[in-house]
Amino acid sequence: MATLEQVAFRAGCSLATASRVLNRNGPASDLMVRKVRRAAAELGYHSAGRLGRRPVVGVLIPSITNPVFASSLSSIQNRMLVAGHGVLIAQSNYDPAREADAVAALLNDRPTGLILTVCDPSTSEALLARLPPTVLLHNLPTAQFPAAVTADNRGAGREITTFLIGMGHRRILFLSGNFAASDRARLRYKGYLDAMAESGLQPLDAVQIPFVGGYDQLDLSAVMTSLSPTAIIASNDLLALGVIGALKREGLLVPGDVSVAGFDGIAIGRLIDPPLTTIEMPDASMGATAASLLLDMAENAAPARHLDVAYTLRRGGTVRAI
Repeated sequence: MATLEQVAFRAGCSLATASRVLNRNGPASDLMVRKVRRAAAELGYHSAGRLGRRPVVGVLIPSITNPVFASSLSSIQNRMLVAGHGVLIAQSNYDPAREADAVAALLNDRPTGLILTVCDPSTSEALLARLPPTVLLHNLPTAQFPAAVTADNRGAGREITTFLIGMGHRRILFLSGNFAASDRARLRYKGYLDAMAESGLQPLDAVQIPFVGGYDQLDLSAVMTSLSPTAIIASNDLLALGVIGALKREGLLVPGDVSVAGFDGIAIGRLIDPPLTTIEMPDASMGATAASLLLDMAENAAPARHLDVAYTLRRGGTVRAI
């Protein structure tokens, strides 16, 4: 069985440095961290705290009930199962204030690494602590956390808006959860603004509602009266389904009176009649990619990378030409 002394010798560092890196209880340069982890992986070294214990990774998501994150989580678990790792799960309920506590709870089990989806990586307190190898999922990378698996949300927002403009729509409303709770929604709105500006059209101010709530009780009567949009883009498919229900309660037909489009491409959007027009995000493959990237970083000392996964526009029946 390999010893800590052998790991330190192969990495070219002191015993104390090797111990700090592997136990994550002290400072070390990024280069030294990679050297020590690579040496430990090559020698098959396991710290005393891990002997007889299955290694785990921690995963933070905004909501375990959202099909998008459930799909990513399922693929993460499948990938980690093959690698012999367990998965610890925490959720923030789209609340930035809860993220730091959730990550702290995950760290209590000394995970091999973390996969995090936070509300906004530029302001998240969860990312201020010293963390093990960490991959951001659905969030753009930061200087401190350059490892990320994303889709181009701003490009997706531009594409779905350009599609609606091409169908003759000019009064297009963007309806979203709170931007402070999701940088993905904010980027999609920026893409909407890009497309409207490129076409010389006046954008409408985004309407924001809480992410956590009953979309089945959504009331759009005031919005429809004051803004009179011919098309509504919802920042995710669950919200788009809520919009369709709200419009029907107002006596409006989709797409006869108002067109509706969403983001994510969840399965239920294909089951409604007519099927939902949406931007389909590769949530399952993104989760598996994030898991593989984390394992490569944690066990093989691979460098952090930003991987961008392609999305597709799925033309359903909820948008019509005018």
